[in-house]
Amino acid sequence: MKKTIIVFAALFALSSYAAEVDGVVATVNTHQILRSDVLSEMARLGVHASEYSNILNELINRKLILKAAGDAKMTIQEWVIENRVREIINRSFSGDRNKLMETLSRNKIAYPEWYARIREDMIISAMRWNAVEKHATASPAAMMKMYSNNPERYAEGAKVSVSVITLTPVESSKREEISEALKTKDFSEFAKAYPDIVPEDVFSPVICEEIREMPKGTISHWIDIGGWSFLVKKDDEKPGKARTFVEAYDDVEMDVRAEESKRIYDAWIQRLRAEAYIKVY
Repeated sequence: MKKTIIVFAALFALSSYAAEVDGVVATVNTHQILRSDVLSEMARLGVHASEYSNILNELINRKLILKAAGDAKMTIQEWVIENRVREIINRSFSGDRNKLMETLSRNKIAYPEWYARIREDMIISAMRWNAVEKHATASPAAMMKMYSNNPERYAEGAKVSVSVITLTPVESSKREEISEALKTKDFSEFAKAYPDIVPEDVFSPVICEEIREMPKGTISHWIDIGGWSFLVKKDDEKPGKARTFVEAYDDVEMDVRAEESKRIYDAWIQRLRAEAYIKVY
């Protein structure tokens, strides 16, 4: 059964980095980004140290988008945020607010800090929709090119074998420990195997998209969904029967829109950067 769960972007500061020497690593207009901010985001995502620069750039982009939202006087009403919080509690903590508070406390995150993060995430999503998503279109020519260049992507009945490490919200603090252990141990020691499956029949769309883009034999980054954490290894892939363009139309359109969204987003961020004062130390 396909899982329908909501991204829980809350655990963005882990205590394992508390001993790190802190300091300002970037200035964006009047705002500063600390080394601890970058390390905390890396811990939340479970990424390797080599991703430090990429994560810093993403945090810079985040500041720029929030600045643009402020300039546009964009606001999110409190009742909308409260509804989002209730949604997260209902889906990730069985409707028990105390479980949320216990998880935040265990990860040394104050509730107001987490709530502010939820507000920022919603503002950024709204800004991205207005500046990017609603302008992304899929022209017939672009769709035909996508279909012609990626026949295996749109094959019917294509199957993969994957191994998945799953951590519940309570276990999320183990991500760094597992990432470190995987440097010397086999992935299968920690994972559950899913042989010869159609990803869409088993996993949420976020994980399916990750699996589709992964080369065989590779391991994903940590994927956050509804407070749960997933690490996926693509063990094998078997192509299926080719579909006609008409049969694959919806999937092709989705992929073209995603590609166009990335192009528009990158151009938007470049404009925001050109208008901002940014200094990386």
